[in-house]
Amino acid sequence: MGTIVSPLPGIFYRKPGPGKPPFANEGDTIEVGQTLGIVEIMKQFTEIQSDVAGILETFEVAEGDMVNPGDPIVVVREA
Repeated sequence: MGTIVSPLPGIFYRKPGPGKPPFANEGDTIEVGQTLGIVEIMKQFTEIQSDVAGILETFEVAEGDMVNPGDPIVVVREA
């Protein structure tokens, strides 16, 4: 299992914008470098990318939740 953690504090979003589809869903095959979400702080958006390949098991935070550095965001079952 690989756990993707937040590199900074902010608000986590699974979608690039309102009405847009999510970057990834649970059960999706994930590649290294694939964007899984974004963290917004003071109107600046940082992409959260996977550093492992595998199957996206679960999101540890919900859309719009506050995250802090080191908080787990996504769990990926490595292929």
